[in-house]
Amino acid sequence: MPDIPLLLVAIVVVALVFDYTNGAHDSANAIATIVSTKVLSPLLAVTMAAVLNFFGALLGTEVAHTIGSGIVNPSMIAGCQPLLLAALAGAIGWNVLTWFLGLPSSSSHALIGGLIGASIAFGGWHTPRYTVIVEKVVLPLFLSPLLGFAGAFLLLRVLGRFLVRAHPRAANDRLRKLQVASSAFMAVSHGMNDAQKTMGIISLALVIFHKLPTFSIPLWVRIACALAMTTGTLTGGWKIIKTMGHKIFKLEPIHGFAAETAAALVIVTASHFGAPISTTHVISSSVIGAGSSKRISAVKWGVAGRMVLAWVLTLPGAALLGALIFLLLKLGLGSGL
Repeated sequence: MPDIPLLLVAIVVVALVFDYTNGAHDSANAIATIVSTKVLSPLLAVTMAAVLNFFGALLGTEVAHTIGSGIVNPSMIAGCQPLLLAALAGAIGWNVLTWFLGLPSSSSHALIGGLIGASIAFGGWHTPRYTVIVEKVVLPLFLSPLLGFAGAFLLLRVLGRFLVRAHPRAANDRLRKLQVASSAFMAVSHGMNDAQKTMGIISLALVIFHKLPTFSIPLWVRIACALAMTTGTLTGGWKIIKTMGHKIFKLEPIHGFAAETAAALVIVTASHFGAPISTTHVISSSVIGAGSSKRISAVKWGVAGRMVLAWVLTLPGAALLGALIFLLLKLGLGSGL
């Protein structure tokens, strides 16, 4: 029998729970627009998103490497095995809080914030890799929503020119079919970026516990994380679907197609470069971009403002939770941490 420390088992289990909450929290990213426009029923949309999340999660490991070896130097936290448990608990706590409030905040940045906060609480302010954090977290944090907004805005304008002479019913029928494809593309891209983040955490834990000689992503880790996210997606984040699909802007199939296509393109590109961006940020801004293309007043900017506030607060809020939980663990387990 292999010697597997109980704490490592706990970290893997909590990481998979986080992945599950990520799927439940962010399932709205891929299907909110297609549900709100009544192209698919909620049950069918959730099932489609779950299956495609699973396959998307198995495409690539660039984001996992950024999370596992880019945010914090593994050698600097190698002496603190409970640190990842604190980071995950901080991220889950923030996810639960924003889910309860119905705010589409970022599970990705909650995880990164929890990791940063716990590592600072352990090793001090010099522990995180700030250059990587700025290049692959902070800059994409601002750029990806802007690209989603601009992409959806421009795509809707282009579609409007092509469809200006089309019969409204015929055009609407075509767009409803196209929206199924764009929603599927969004579901694949969501799994491709988000599930890899938990893969990075589990693989980092395996390195810290000396179960891997160097940082890499084992196949069993990829499959376990894909399954956990798929299960979470099947649960569904119905409160956030309501916010995304109805409260920001009253969507029609043309807006849903433009928003999903623009968002998925941004997410796939970011995944290719190993940037752990927020799928929630991107699809939310894309929905706002689609709404603004129709008319500025069509967007409920008060709701959009609350979402932006949640985005801004996520990194520091999750970092604070991660640091506090680490300090509590330190008190409970002794000063040897």
